[in-house]
Amino acid sequence: MRLHVGCAMWTLRSWQGRFLAHPLPSHERLRHYAGWCDAVEGNTTFYATPTRDTVASWAQQTDPDFRFVVKLPKVVTHERRLTDVDEALHGFLDAIEPLGPRAHALWIQLPGSFTPSDVPTLARFLRRLPTTHRYAVEVRHPAFFTDQRATHLLEGVLSDANAEWIPFDTTAFFRTPPTSDAERDAWTKKPRMPLRTHALTDRPIVRYLGRDATEQTVEGWQHWIDVVAAWLREGRSPTVFVHTPDNADAPALARQFHDEVRARVPGLAPLPEPIPVEPLTLF
Repeated sequence: MRLHVGCAMWTLRSWQGRFLAHPLPSHERLRHYAGWCDAVEGNTTFYATPTRDTVASWAQQTDPDFRFVVKLPKVVTHERRLTDVDEALHGFLDAIEPLGPRAHALWIQLPGSFTPSDVPTLARFLRRLPTTHRYAVEVRHPAFFTDQRATHLLEGVLSDANAEWIPFDTTAFFRTPPTSDAERDAWTKKPRMPLRTHALTDRPIVRYLGRDATEQTVEGWQHWIDVVAAWLREGRSPTVFVHTPDNADAPALARQFHDEVRARVPGLAPLPEPIPVEPLTLF
């Protein structure tokens, strides 16, 4: 049994000297992050398709069972809304090819303006995708969560393509008003998504947003401990990404989440051991 956990990125300034050695060349940071977590969100590919050489360096720094959930470029999902995207999509697929099995799922994040009436466009897009990859879709229009017909429509299209529905759980974050600059910034930017805990495939993916306060983050993920433990007992292999507004402690929190699930499911494989980090010094 495997539960993969990770963060929204593999390097952050506040991690230097804590989770990642400092100083550390940029081409070594992913390798050090992979000692803490065995999955990562590929958010940077949303803004620009990387070169094959860059992607090859990501593969070289990680084991074959490390999981990248790689976001499709915004030109495909947001600007052209899944139509007339062959050139951009083929360029993206070619660029990520060096990841090999590490490309756990290609992440199709759709804008809040993508409504249930647009689902036929998604269905056509999914049917044209190569079967060499797994796909996972994140939607942000409220009707997909509150309108049963819209929910069933999307679930049917995803099931036909053996694609997963990625929930972004922000319920714990929006439970109480923000108390820090990072939380106030996230308050204006993060979507207020209803809770969804239903998996469509054997490899569910969850994005969870907590608070800057660790105790609130841990309290907010307790229902996910139950859900993920149940998925594992059913033979599923989930991936969970832990976010907080400042992400300062995200790698440690991801490992804590894994520890809490492992306490429920003792047969769960352990995470890798982190690469030791020497404390920062003034001289």
